[in-house]
Amino acid sequence: MSGIPAKATESEDPSEGAGVGAMADAVAETEAAEAPLGDAMWQSNPPGSMYDYIKVASFSIGPDGLVDQWSLRAEQLLGIPAGRAVGRDPIEAFIDPDLREQGRRKMTEILDGREWTGVVPFRVPGAEPGDVGGQGLVEVYVMPTRTEDGEKAAVCIVVDVRTLRSIETDLAASQSIFGQSPFGFLLIDTDLRVRRANQQFANTFGGTPDDHRGKGVADYLQRSEAERVAATLRLVLETGNSITDLHVTGFLPGSDERRHWSINLYRVHSGSGRPIGIAWLGLDITDRRAAAREAAAARRNLALLNDAGARIGNSLDLETTARELLDVVVPGFCDLATVDLYQGLLAGDETPPGLADGSAELRRVAFASAVSDGPFAGSGKSVEVGAVHHYPFSSPCANALRTARPQRIPAEEGGLVQSTLAVPMVAHDTVVGLAQFARTKGSEPFGDRDRELAVELAARAAVCIDNARLYRREHERALMLQRSLLPPGDPVASGLDIACRYLPGNSSADRPSEVGGDWFDVIELPGHRTALVVGDVMGRGLRAAVAMGELRSAVRTLALLDLEPAEVLSALDEIARGLGAPGGVQQATRAARRPREADLSEVYLATCVYAVYDSVTRRCTFANAGHLPPVLVEPGEAALMLDVPPGMPLGVGGEPFEEVEVDLPEGALLALYTDGLVESRDHPLDEGLQAFVGALTDPSAPLEDVCDHLLTTLDTHHGEDDIALLLARVQGLPADSVGDWTLPREPRSVGRAREYARGQLQSWDLQALVDTTELLVSELVTNALRYGEGEIRLRLLLDQTLVCEVWDSGLVQPRRRRARDTDEGGRGLQLVGLLSASWGSRRTPRGKTVWFELALPDGENGVADPAEALLSLF
Repeated sequence: MSGIPAKATESEDPSEGAGVGAMADAVAETEAAEAPLGDAMWQSNPPGSMYDYIKVASFSIGPDGLVDQWSLRAEQLLGIPAGRAVGRDPIEAFIDPDLREQGRRKMTEILDGREWTGVVPFRVPGAEPGDVGGQGLVEVYVMPTRTEDGEKAAVCIVVDVRTLRSIETDLAASQSIFGQSPFGFLLIDTDLRVRRANQQFANTFGGTPDDHRGKGVADYLQRSEAERVAATLRLVLETGNSITDLHVTGFLPGSDERRHWSINLYRVHSGSGRPIGIAWLGLDITDRRAAAREAAAARRNLALLNDAGARIGNSLDLETTARELLDVVVPGFCDLATVDLYQGLLAGDETPPGLADGSAELRRVAFASAVSDGPFAGSGKSVEVGAVHHYPFSSPCANALRTARPQRIPAEEGGLVQSTLAVPMVAHDTVVGLAQFARTKGSEPFGDRDRELAVELAARAAVCIDNARLYRREHERALMLQRSLLPPGDPVASGLDIACRYLPGNSSADRPSEVGGDWFDVIELPGHRTALVVGDVMGRGLRAAVAMGELRSAVRTLALLDLEPAEVLSALDEIARGLGAPGGVQQATRAARRPREADLSEVYLATCVYAVYDSVTRRCTFANAGHLPPVLVEPGEAALMLDVPPGMPLGVGGEPFEEVEVDLPEGALLALYTDGLVESRDHPLDEGLQAFVGALTDPSAPLEDVCDHLLTTLDTHHGEDDIALLLARVQGLPADSVGDWTLPREPRSVGRAREYARGQLQSWDLQALVDTTELLVSELVTNALRYGEGEIRLRLLLDQTLVCEVWDSGLVQPRRRRARDTDEGGRGLQLVGLLSASWGSRRTPRGKTVWFELALPDGENGVADPAEALLSLF
């Protein structure tokens, strides 16, 4: 204090006067807390004790009023060594001159036996003179004493005021934090006893904070939990490692509700660093845990629904879809589960029974279990998978089917199952079956949230099952439509041996096949000619099958017009362009008049190969619209793909089609097919074509055997697509079954034509047809002379019927008309129509051909009488 102005005053501020007392109480309490019982009198404080922390120093004044003792703490606190302080008058040495007179009076009073307290400024050791921040304050407490000789003296206690005020602030803050904390706050001593509790803890466990002093964890928790927590407290006390979010379970006084707390523990040390206890901060997390469980259940349910969305409905098979539902719910949602579907639904009824009385027959289509004990009884009886059964009218299952609402099934006494839900499978307001979910004993029973989830899962599966039902119905209809449009059995053609196959695409439970647009046809044409057609509408399903039917009908119509193959495909191309727009085939007429700008997204594309075979010349004319090439096998030769230019697919438009003529030797085998036979996901098209060509080795084998051999050999190439296969072996018309004459353009040619016809029929032993044939030949040759041009050609063909053809170079087609009673002519073509089985005309490269056909006599049915036919015209 030397050199520092001193100002000694009596303390008028009660807080200042009480500061040392408050600290003394705190110190005493702390010491009492730290000192073991029975040994408190002799406990020595190690370095760094409470007195060091509050910076307490002392010195004494002798009877002469001079300093006779100066402690080391005084040197450290005030910065004055003992050599400068001992033997000096403290008033003269430490007090400001202006206050020395007052200080002497106080000293006199002290030596007379009175106590005094005052605040004295001092310079902080090491501070520079004039540094305001380097000045400090000490509180001096002077206590009168006597020497051993009975003389009056004094002992002075000095405390750093700033340190004292900091301690008082810290204590106040600690009290505020401890008392106002929303956590349950405990101070636990080294004996694991509560030393102090805050009000929040008392509010939770009852009583006042003081009521909890001295209690242990066993007074609040059950034995097993108390032992676990006590072991944790000892670990914290021994290691000093803090523990956060320790979950503790217990009960509140007077309540049987289980509560949960999150506890944070850390070791508390004295000012000297010695462990004195454990701080316990507890937070009730019961509601938070319940919310967390709810959130976890919601996440689990969402995950289950997401899994259901990904795994249910991947198949269009009813039984497979039911099994997919059980794969999702067992064991993630329940321990056992079954699915029953209405038997009528599985049998292919048009509509399921809907909200029936619940007694309709059902078939158990799926069962799953996460336990090994026996089958799932559910409604009180065990039903095996595949068995047809029904539920009693009064049973919960029948009630669920009847009302379309889930029902709880009571648990059977002594049974494995403790909780069961019967959930109707409802799709589009229609009940299609029943799903049962069960949990065994030891699992949590079904709650309201579980019931809602079960309804959602069953509904999703029901929609998929109903979709599978609708798909199966549409698939069967499309297949029926497609097969109805194919030729029944093996077609018959003049000069050809025909065999054919149609196979729908492979399907499986996880990858069903839709009906495709493949088709083939064999069309008889005039003059013992045959049109062979194979086509494939791109796309699948009912619409493709309908488009295929429209194209097939159009092909037959165009073929009967006796158009050339390229012309047939050109007309088909226009028709295909109109199929995608409203109006169907009728749109083709308008499409032909529109500019050739086709939106491919609105039309059906199709490939087609069209061939016309003439059994007389054994010549076949091909035209191709983007289809795979025909394959020809000649006797003694290897199979080869015919070089027929593949034009654009039907529906694209804008490009003409080319024709190719090929002479087919007797016994040659012609194969037309669709890409389903030679292409699949696992095998490229080129590989399939080579395998197909390689499998055609023996054209002389029976055609049915050849078909079977091809399908067996190429089975590995057959994928999801349909297969259409058409085989035709050439059996040309024998030369002695053809009569062919050229007639000059003169009137005598009519009689000569009758003579040729009579002689040829007599050689064929067809005397019964001579009169009719002569009459009709005469009519056609006469018309050729009258209305035609160039030389006339007469040809008779004998096969399954008798065909007569008259050729000329004229382009005008004959037209049948009804003659009036007064007309002298105009009845020739009417007569041809009455006497022949069929007749017609067609264009040829050098004119036209008019023909008629007569059925061969079978011995029982005669032929039409020409005389009667003539009389019917008048």
